[in-house]
Amino acid sequence: MQFGLFIPQGWRLDLVGIPVDRHWRVMSELATYADGTAWDSLWVYDHFHTVPVPTDEATHEAWSLMAAYAATTSRIKLGQMCTAMSYRNPAYLAKVASTVDVISGGRVQMGVGGGWYEHEWRAYGYGFPSAGARLGRLDEGVQIMRDAWRYGRATLDGKHYQVTDAIVQPKPLQSNSIPLWIAGGGEKVTLRIAAKYAQYTNFTSEPEGFRHKSEVLAGHCREVGTDYGAIVRSANFNAVIGDSNDDVAARVERVRERQVAVADKDAVEAMLATATAPESASGTPEQVIEKLSRMRDLGCEYAIVYFPEAAYDRSGIEMFEQLVIPALS
Repeated sequence: MQFGLFIPQGWRLDLVGIPVDRHWRVMSELATYADGTAWDSLWVYDHFHTVPVPTDEATHEAWSLMAAYAATTSRIKLGQMCTAMSYRNPAYLAKVASTVDVISGGRVQMGVGGGWYEHEWRAYGYGFPSAGARLGRLDEGVQIMRDAWRYGRATLDGKHYQVTDAIVQPKPLQSNSIPLWIAGGGEKVTLRIAAKYAQYTNFTSEPEGFRHKSEVLAGHCREVGTDYGAIVRSANFNAVIGDSNDDVAARVERVRERQVAVADKDAVEAMLATATAPESASGTPEQVIEKLSRMRDLGCEYAIVYFPEAAYDRSGIEMFEQLVIPALS
């Protein structure tokens, strides 16, 4: 099992109380730390407004961060979970990602999905197309990016996107192109798109749901003629880890106190519930190892881990690195 680490960027109210002029220092120091430890990749979210509710708290933009991390780290892979296809023209996005790949020395991952946060879409003037339209854009956009990275040019006369000999130079440094992580568990469309194009998938961390989605993906792979075994299946895990259950509860309470100061209490409680849900990677190290071992046995080869306290307290990350990662790698 390999592991990626989410870097706090404000979207999940994970920079509350830190002055804005210190945000980059906090984020970059954590990225540099991860670059020198056991993490295979670092990740950010592609969002503009906070959750669980929109607030005026800062949310730093994903691809700006990608370029910054490309320039300030040296080993770790760089991903987004996940870029919303409709937020950027796909030929432009291919150009951005390729440039960042060159800056990084060939470390970019492309996590991409159809997008879902309706409030954010409408606020930024994107409207909110139907799920079918959003997924149609995902399918066509992935084709454009794939061709742009392979050949340095892309042409597509699609229903949603029309691109005519778009030149994307420089191409990525990675010899096999930028890896595509198709995110989402939609069984009729999203997982079929993943079967056609993805090197990685990303869907639910709930064990029975993960098993079922895996079976659906396998079926699509058979239908479209791709190798199911070649696609790495991943999931995202919220993590609050402590040396006892009381320690975990105390850590959650500190997160709660920060977040309820700026957002609706009920909404915060609902979001925090996911941090300690059965499918989370929360608990003592022994409990977390047990949970993730089950997921590994179901075929989850990659875990991307979010620590809500990361900007304030690195001890949980260190505990995870020292005790959990060696047991599962």
